[in-house]
Amino acid sequence: MPMKQRLFILSQYLLPHHLLSRLIGCAAECRAAWFKDRLIGWFAKQYQVNMSEAQVEDLTAYEHFNAFFTRALKDGARPLDATPGATLCPADGAVSQLGPIEQGRIFQAKGHSYSVLELLGGDAERAAPFMGGDFATIYLSPKDYHRVHMPLGGTLKEMVYVPGRLFSVNQTTAENVPELFARNERVVCLFDTERGPMAVVLVGAMIVASIETVWAGLITPPKRELKTIRYDETARAAIELIKGGELGRFKLGSTAIVLFGPQQVQWAEGLIAGSPVRMGQALAHPRS
Repeated sequence: MPMKQRLFILSQYLLPHHLLSRLIGCAAECRAAWFKDRLIGWFAKQYQVNMSEAQVEDLTAYEHFNAFFTRALKDGARPLDATPGATLCPADGAVSQLGPIEQGRIFQAKGHSYSVLELLGGDAERAAPFMGGDFATIYLSPKDYHRVHMPLGGTLKEMVYVPGRLFSVNQTTAENVPELFARNERVVCLFDTERGPMAVVLVGAMIVASIETVWAGLITPPKRELKTIRYDETARAAIELIKGGELGRFKLGSTAIVLFGPQQVQWAEGLIAGSPVRMGQALAHPRS
């Protein structure tokens, strides 16, 4: 491994992840025009952000950096695949990995995998429906649209906040940090769908200031400890989300992982690790 990469990996272990993320989160909420306009302008140029598809194209019209980063798109900017039974890609980005869940583990990168049980918060009953199923990991780069949408219509059954570290989630860390996605802070969303149980896991990362969902808003537990909220008839009103509807968003970052049970989906032809994807395209089809 080149020395530059070695130093980067070492820094991931040494940096105060949460403190750094809080500081950057505060800067991302700054409303001072002299600061936020320069930051947004630099970011848009640096990462070649396509503002022609945004509802608000004027970079100076955003109240702060986070409003720009989680910007809405124009109607029709992300058409939804209309193929009957298609499972939609939940976000813009690139396929990090996809494939079968084997022996309770998900492939991360060459030489590394991680546990479904740990990814979903350590509850065996929660993890059981996905054993022997399939997964897709979507990495959202800085230039991408950062709202996450529903791959299928579904009823929310449970949301789990899982505390953890905030390692970067780029290819270098995926190849060199063991159990990366089961170590980082994350929000697990479990749904009942036409394809059976579906999990959408929003994984935090270095400098990710926060994760939001459309039903709970900003996920900021007072303590960084495991927290489970159930959404059933005895707990609270049912929450139904439509296929392609917004599920949540990242304020800086990160990665979305989708899980299905055995024999439910077949990934779309041609999708491999590294494939660029856009929200709304067909990610999978029903397994015949």
